[in-house]
Amino acid sequence: MSGSKRTMAGVAAAALVGVIGCAALLYVNHHKGRKDSAPVAAEPRQPSTRLITYARGSLSRLQAPPPSPAPDYVFKDAAGRDVRFADFAGKVTVVNLWATWCAPCKIEMPTLAALAEHYKDREDFAVVTVSMDVEKTAGEARAFIARNAPLDFYIDPKFQLAFEFPGKGAMPQTLVLDRKGQVRAVVVGEADWASAEAKALFDDLLAEK
Repeated sequence: MSGSKRTMAGVAAAALVGVIGCAALLYVNHHKGRKDSAPVAAEPRQPSTRLITYARGSLSRLQAPPPSPAPDYVFKDAAGRDVRFADFAGKVTVVNLWATWCAPCKIEMPTLAALAEHYKDREDFAVVTVSMDVEKTAGEARAFIARNAPLDFYIDPKFQLAFEFPGKGAMPQTLVLDRKGQVRAVVVGEADWASAEAKALFDDLLAEK
């Protein structure tokens, strides 16, 4: 083997060792502090329910996990009164978590207003948009809703509710609750909530006895 080929082989070998070393370091750091030394198996992926069939078009990010109760979390309405998801029992409820500093949130907001308008004659349907804005930007959030999406105003000034759901702080994040207050669908990211696939999803849930 020529000197140049030996040099190239040596560099490649060193790079490979480096990659393996970095991978090992990441593994050690990930498991640092655990009492057991055995490798941890990945968490099993939750099975999807029939609602996954609506994960298409603008709802391509839709997840349909097994039903689970919405958290008993307190947020506020426009008058500062306490609100819980239990207050919407008996309704198919679309919960949208958003903030004024989230551009995709503001882009999709008019589609949520259009969705509410589409089902305005149904007493068993609600669109609940909860702002994650803090006190400093709460006024801006209230003004945005009034100007761009005539929906009831809700806010969580503690900025905690977004971490109570599967998106773990991501926004926009939209949860679909059934009449029992169970989370039935989740979309992390922007979507068109006035689309045909969105209406088909809600028609399906509204048809449940």
